[in-house]
Amino acid sequence: MRTIHLICGKICSGKTCYARRLKEQYGAVILSMDELTCALINNEQGSFYDALTRRAALYLRKIAVETAAAGANVILDWGFWTRESRVEMSDFLSRSGVPYQWHYVDIPDGMWRANIAERNSRVLAGNGGADFFVDEGLLNKLLSLFEAPARAEMDVWYTPLR
Repeated sequence: MRTIHLICGKICSGKTCYARRLKEQYGAVILSMDELTCALINNEQGSFYDALTRRAALYLRKIAVETAAAGANVILDWGFWTRESRVEMSDFLSRSGVPYQWHYVDIPDGMWRANIAERNSRVLAGNGGADFFVDEGLLNKLLSLFEAPARAEMDVWYTPLR
């Protein structure tokens, strides 16, 4: 049985870059909610997006447990924005008997704002990949949903350096 690494952090914090580093370090498989929703519905926002991500999360967590049981480390690059989502996932993995480790990407505010601007530039240029444009309205909505974790919730507290 291998380990599932769960990455927590707000939008544009560098979770995917961090996931790629962990992939190399642990020889892991990344399961990305952004990549999945982009492939299925091109990240079109709205009520269907919310319902789809809830269903996709249930499916991907099942795949994560099966993959870890088969002998591969797994990285869940989802964000886990609420305490409730983190508690629920920890409970599920504990019941499944799978070792897991929480990672929080704690980005300084100036770097975070620069990441948002850079992301939006890539999206507007057609090079956004699975990313979507983040305007002020969406940013404010997403920030209202984000609950930063307490240090005790996380096994690894990562602060990126540019």
